[in-house]
Amino acid sequence: MRRFSQLLDDLVYTRSRNSKLRLIGEYLKTTPDPDRGVALAALTGTLDIPAVKPAAIRALAEERIDPVLLRMSRDYVGDMAETVSLLWPTPEGEPPEVDDGTIPIGDAVGRLREASRSDAPAVLARMLDHLDASGRFALLKLATGALRVGISARLAKQALADAFGLDVEQVEEVWHGQKPPYAELFDWGEGRAPQPITKDIPVFRPFMLAHPLDETRVSLHDYAAEWKWDGIRIQLVHAGGDTRLYSRTGDDISGSFPDIASAFSVSAVLDGELLVRGESQGAKSHGGSAASFNALQQRLGRKNVSAKVQGQYPAFVRLYDILFEGEEDLRPLSWSQRRTRLEGFIDRLDPERFDLSRVIEADSFDHLQEMRAGAREEGVEGLMLKRRDSPYVAGRKVGLWYKWKRDPLTADCVMMYAQRGSGKRSSFYSDYTFGCWADTGELLPVGKAYFGFTDEELKFLDRFVRAHTLNRFGPVREVEKSLVLEVAFDSIHASTRHKSGLAMRFPRISRIRTDKPAHEADRVETLLALAT
Repeated sequence: MRRFSQLLDDLVYTRSRNSKLRLIGEYLKTTPDPDRGVALAALTGTLDIPAVKPAAIRALAEERIDPVLLRMSRDYVGDMAETVSLLWPTPEGEPPEVDDGTIPIGDAVGRLREASRSDAPAVLARMLDHLDASGRFALLKLATGALRVGISARLAKQALADAFGLDVEQVEEVWHGQKPPYAELFDWGEGRAPQPITKDIPVFRPFMLAHPLDETRVSLHDYAAEWKWDGIRIQLVHAGGDTRLYSRTGDDISGSFPDIASAFSVSAVLDGELLVRGESQGAKSHGGSAASFNALQQRLGRKNVSAKVQGQYPAFVRLYDILFEGEEDLRPLSWSQRRTRLEGFIDRLDPERFDLSRVIEADSFDHLQEMRAGAREEGVEGLMLKRRDSPYVAGRKVGLWYKWKRDPLTADCVMMYAQRGSGKRSSFYSDYTFGCWADTGELLPVGKAYFGFTDEELKFLDRFVRAHTLNRFGPVREVEKSLVLEVAFDSIHASTRHKSGLAMRFPRISRIRTDKPAHEADRVETLLALAT
């Protein structure tokens, strides 16, 4: 446990991406099985211990620690696992861990997985009693899966590939066919076995991504244009009689969209945009009705989706590309060739669940620019420009695909509440709730943002919160309604879940308006007029 806790500490305090890759790689090369596989599962977010939930840890801690002290300390530290690890009292006569062999992480995870929901807290408490503060922190992070050490799943896979001389794209292609503690992956990496076979397994393939267009102008002779739809990019995979839907990060979201999964039963791998049917006239005019992203959110993240919800928010996929047809890998073909194959393939699919993202006809780049300028009114997110001779390659390759998003909307809002951040930001009030004025003169919350500002601006905002606090609610502070923030957002939607009747998409702080008095901030009615 000590080596894993040291790895977590090192990752938290290391900013360099290359240094993080080396730290993880060295750990994976020098740690025995199954501990390194369990650690890799934790770093990639695939470790699941269903019997242990954050609420259970909080309740367990309150049995040993004064609840008031726990709450106040959590407010200061900013992380429950770290707070509990520091405050947990060690019973007399129970020495802390003295070496890695005391509680290997594979053994610790195995005990928690075997425990029932009712027994798990006691099992966890016995291990916490036997560990020092560093070990307790590592154990709690393993138990909840909330590492928050600045590591993405992709970075952890890259570290694995670098450590063992593998191609990260090949690692991605076999990843979803493997389970912790990843014995086959390590056998492959250390030369004891060939690359794991993924035939008849619906595995994820890395997406081809696009660079922002910025000021670049391209020739429409070389590039095809499509609308950029406001849903979520997914990959559909059918193999071995099974279907999986993957998000752009490789997460399996099949459970949230069983209607799509059951409708796709042809051996292939497709790339498309997941949308919900709606009555947007702009979207209709460009290839079929699609509701706003707010409608899609009603289904995202649900493990079980009732027939009623499926009926209220019927999902469909607008197809962009085809990667495999049967066992034939089409990715080396040009975009134009793959497009022809996709146009022939789509006839085999249910038209209620699948349609084709059409290619935009424009006379010139200037004409295309005019069309982009009207993208918001047409209910789309912008444009995609794809080089006609481009193969389908993983990641962002310069000059192949471009995304040309519509300009963001902005609103001047008033800061209302601030909350402590997590990890590196646990000492700062870095999450801000902001509002606009209603007809009644009341300030109503319209959104929340925690990025878009520089480190210096964060320090300014933190000082403002501390100096202008009106009320405290645990880690949250209500502040004096005097600071105006210019908020940028991609779109805004009507929402019955919020008192203002609004929900912003991708809000971020674009400017601190110290020059503007709070009473001149925007009104809710102004934002309602922009809502879709």
